[in-house]
Amino acid sequence: MEITDVGQLRDGPLLRAPAGADWDTHAAKEPRIHRIHPYPAKFPAFLAERAINYATSEGVRVRTVGDIFCGCGTVAHEARRLGLGFWGCDINPVATLIARTKSADVCPNEFRQAAVKALRKAHRARADINLAAPARERLERWFRPEQFADLARILNAIRAVAPQPSPLHDALLCTFSAILKPCSQWQVRAIKPTLDLSKEPPDAFATFEKHALNVYQAVEEAGDLSRSPEAVIELGSALQINLPRRGVDLLVSSPPYVTSYEYADLHQLSSLFLGYTDDHRRLRQGSIGSTQHDFRLARGIRDLNRTATRTVFSLYEQDRRAAQSVANYFVDMQAIAVRAKRIVRPGGIAMFVIGNTQYRGVDVDNASHLTESLLLAGFSKIRAIKRTISNKSATPYRTSSGKFSKTRTSNHIYSHEYVLMAHR
Repeated sequence: MEITDVGQLRDGPLLRAPAGADWDTHAAKEPRIHRIHPYPAKFPAFLAERAINYATSEGVRVRTVGDIFCGCGTVAHEARRLGLGFWGCDINPVATLIARTKSADVCPNEFRQAAVKALRKAHRARADINLAAPARERLERWFRPEQFADLARILNAIRAVAPQPSPLHDALLCTFSAILKPCSQWQVRAIKPTLDLSKEPPDAFATFEKHALNVYQAVEEAGDLSRSPEAVIELGSALQINLPRRGVDLLVSSPPYVTSYEYADLHQLSSLFLGYTDDHRRLRQGSIGSTQHDFRLARGIRDLNRTATRTVFSLYEQDRRAAQSVANYFVDMQAIAVRAKRIVRPGGIAMFVIGNTQYRGVDVDNASHLTESLLLAGFSKIRAIKRTISNKSATPYRTSSGKFSKTRTSNHIYSHEYVLMAHR
């Protein structure tokens, strides 16, 4: 496998990074466990094993894997499947629920029995849940009254049949969370909050029963994970959470982009229905790029590295607010590089998968910025390889609702991204 060693980022070395077919796709079908809950921009499962194999080939004895943007727990599950320890964190409570479920050792038969019992109880359960007024008002916008009542019955039944907290309870809540969008007026296949009042949502009980069967089959296929170290998944910002004392041998992560999905908005139905917040907008606080300081170019320019400075000045000429947003993102990502250096043990590796974007018509070179940030943080060398994103190659644009499209729009997306290997 050919990989480029990145130096001082002169003359665009990432553009010359070799394409790696082994990092593009995987012949084997992705395990069912990674499809138990919809999640945008999901990390490809095979890349986790690729990263572990790369680290091993470089002489790293991988015992513990980390992910500071663990999302729905793809890396967490793959680490446990391979008998490795895992530590990860994410600021999104819905993401950590999915991640805990995917990386837990859940008995398939116990899950199936609990799901059947919950459905039986649901028909007689209370048709309402305790919600603050703002949460109820928001949910009533998305659900017809009869749908809301049936979903409330299912949730009350789950809380009655499964001990809290427990992996079984998490698995049932994850199943419930996965059916909320289908049972709502959320437009089908829209990745942005889009209301469709003409949509006829399916029966909530039948939908839960069907998806519970899918989860049962996924857990059964995943097999016994009890011999692997238990995965540690924490809720919190990668910029603020306490890092594991002993560090990790390999960090595998895919950070958000400056124009990335707003996960707090995308998971608002689950976060409100499950009581994680009374106002989903509060969950945006602390996410990457939402730095609370009011960035001032004249004073803050010293905090930006060379790649960031070039991009921010290009944007500043067109849109000062956009320049500030991108500057906030770059400042946070530079701090992430420092955190990554702290979490990876000496001799270990941090692998990041990241692509470039456009913002207000200006190219935002996220990959070069992160590479420079990792070098400045003290990693000894960075290696890069370019991977093709197949679904974006054929549909390089997004519609206003976020769907991939062949038709030219103002929202252009790149058909490739970079795998960066930072050696400590």
